[in-house]
Amino acid sequence: MKTHAQAVVIGGGVIGCSILYHLAKLGWSDVVLLERDELTSGSTWHAAANIHGLHDSTNISRIQHYTMNLYKELEAETGQGCGVFQPGSLYLAQTEAREHQLRLQAAKAKLYGMNFYEIDRDEAERLHPLVDFDGIRCIMYEPDGGNVDPSGVTAAYAAGARAMGAEIHRFTPVTATEPQPDGSWIVRTPKGDIATPWVINAAGLWGREVAALAGIKLPLQPTEHQYFVTETIAEIAGLDRRLPSVADRDGEYYLRQEGQGLLIGAYERDVRLWAENGTPLDFAHDLFPDDLERIEDNMMRAIDRVPAVGTAGIKRVINGPMIWSPDSNVLMGPVPELRGYFCCNGIIPGFSQSGGMGLMAAQWIIEGEMQYDMFAWDMARFGDWANEAFTKARVSDQYAHRFAIHFPNEERSAGRPARMRPAYEAQQKRGAVFGLNYGWEHPLWFAEEPGTQDTNGFTRQNWWEPVGKEARMLREAAGIIDISNFAKYRVSGPGAEDWLNAVFANKMPSAVGRSCLTPLIGKRGGVAGDFTVTRLAEDEFWVIGSGMAERYHQRFFAQVPLPQDTTFESLTNSHCGFNVAGPKARDMLQRLTNASLNTEDFPFMRSKRIELAGIEVVALRVSFTGDLGWELHCAEADQLALYEGLLAAGEAFGAGPVGSRALMALRIEKGYGSWSREYSPEYWPQEVGLERLCKLDKDFLNKDSLLRVIDKPAREALVVLSLDADACSASNADATGGEPIFWNGQGIGRVTSGGFGYSVEQSLALGYVRAGTAQAGDTVEVMVLGQPHQAVILHEPPFDPGGQRLRA
Repeated sequence: MKTHAQAVVIGGGVIGCSILYHLAKLGWSDVVLLERDELTSGSTWHAAANIHGLHDSTNISRIQHYTMNLYKELEAETGQGCGVFQPGSLYLAQTEAREHQLRLQAAKAKLYGMNFYEIDRDEAERLHPLVDFDGIRCIMYEPDGGNVDPSGVTAAYAAGARAMGAEIHRFTPVTATEPQPDGSWIVRTPKGDIATPWVINAAGLWGREVAALAGIKLPLQPTEHQYFVTETIAEIAGLDRRLPSVADRDGEYYLRQEGQGLLIGAYERDVRLWAENGTPLDFAHDLFPDDLERIEDNMMRAIDRVPAVGTAGIKRVINGPMIWSPDSNVLMGPVPELRGYFCCNGIIPGFSQSGGMGLMAAQWIIEGEMQYDMFAWDMARFGDWANEAFTKARVSDQYAHRFAIHFPNEERSAGRPARMRPAYEAQQKRGAVFGLNYGWEHPLWFAEEPGTQDTNGFTRQNWWEPVGKEARMLREAAGIIDISNFAKYRVSGPGAEDWLNAVFANKMPSAVGRSCLTPLIGKRGGVAGDFTVTRLAEDEFWVIGSGMAERYHQRFFAQVPLPQDTTFESLTNSHCGFNVAGPKARDMLQRLTNASLNTEDFPFMRSKRIELAGIEVVALRVSFTGDLGWELHCAEADQLALYEGLLAAGEAFGAGPVGSRALMALRIEKGYGSWSREYSPEYWPQEVGLERLCKLDKDFLNKDSLLRVIDKPAREALVVLSLDADACSASNADATGGEPIFWNGQGIGRVTSGGFGYSVEQSLALGYVRAGTAQAGDTVEVMVLGQPHQAVILHEPPFDPGGQRLRA
């Protein structure tokens, strides 16, 4: 066994072998995979191995389609069969909500050239004569759907990697991963040690245990999962073709042909967690005792849909472990607090995603960034707050609701509350309905009746009218928005300005009390973040950014060494904040402070430390609402007192609390982009309107990457769209994000954010359209609920396009 390697992959399941293969394919042939037992041990060998292309996330759909297409290429390349069966998949909708979901996915498939479309009942019965389609509202067909052989796919990845020079060592458990002073690692095994700059944890069921060797605690929890295979069914034995699989997610089971019988699996409500205190090291090709009673309700629904199941005997039952993250997405990416340690853990649909996941991991490790924005997979979306109790509660909920629709704006309650601010109870008493943001409870909207819960769906829900009242209150008077979930940092010391200039693309404020907006540039020249930086003293700056991306951005900040005697600290936990905005915000706040808030004394994009309601605050004259406003940041211990002071002062002006859903509606009216929606590493600054904030006469992080793209024509343009009011009223729905945009029958773009602009009385959306297609003034079609809704591309944002309110 070699003593040095460019990377060491730990884990010989399908994901570990895919990562090894893709590392070699991208040019790193000096790589090693270590497997404690035999390849496919753990979860891979007993997987049902279904493959499908469509997903609610566009980028995950792209990754799944790459994976599906890769398997036959792998067979041709390696000579190793992958057991690919692609008789197609039928997707059934029993409910209106499922129909909305499938129609939206079909619209996305048309936009991206994917094969997924509606068929009628006659065609569905021809494709699958065993299915009873009574009660089905809508049937979609994916011709490329099917399944693969788990062992064959894994062996093909392994063979391909070996052919390119990679090494695989079975029965070689890793006993230690030891960081070295230079940032590299020593991986210790009974067969010898390997020095490497990259450790890749793809250890599947043992992901927690391997991570613990490096002092990492991953939010993962295994569960039991059952499926069974029937004896031969005469109707199937008499066919000369293979039946398509059936995705009846409203029935909470999956079904496909296996041999001359059927394979049926279920995600039951009676969840069984397993190995809560650690996965046994001697577990390999093991299974649990059968427990079909737990999935009896699911089985009965499958029998109702496919009556032949009810008369077929059971040939075998598989009850094996799967390991889950709190949101059922993979935990992927470099650990922000360490150098050279990459995770790829908690994969559920592994055979639909293995190829794309391996490619993304290899790109990130070798090139420094993936080609797609995959924050939904980034392990940095969770922090220490995702403890064992939270993880177990969320995993139980994710498993039991595996096939439930994840609706736009949906907030699930499992494992919450995790983290609360001092004002939480006061907000709750005022009717706050809370959402989860990087572990923090924050108000989404305020109901008249405390204890009210969100309803969920693709159409306008119970919060639509109350959010409208909040938005109109702010535009007409003032509103108080809790922004404590924003990320806040302090950089201080003699080198603070130099360090910030070396990190961010814009020039830092040169005068005390001034603020600036600045992009953070990614490895491919895209927008990895947007921040407000304010200079509070000669040697002190505050930086405000996206709260959910704090751990993600930590990777960028760590790339630029701090100068001597300069400190960087996060204030997110220790400080809270409110945005007070609206035309009466100044008059309202002036009653609470002796500091002058007049424009001459406190202009737009300025900041000061002031006393307000008897509390010291950092006041920034900025507002994400696009209206006159201030951000007010205080110590966490003062949050409740500041909140009560603001509410009391607001009563005389008709002002009150406003939640984050109204804030989202207000910023769309103003055409403001938001990180992870409009701003992401996939988009160049000139595509999102931030190029003027990139100062090329100084050096900054990834400037070389920006220079390679900044003079290129924009591939897409960020636009504001106004949707036909009658169509949205008739469908009782607005765009929410992800809807395709068509022009003259041609797919030209997609919505990134959407909602109703209550103060301008328009259904609005932000989105990207391909360069050289539709322009301002043109009429396009936005596929709300998967159906065409006419929309006009606006010349300017509908609210205060000149910024007079913002600068008043």
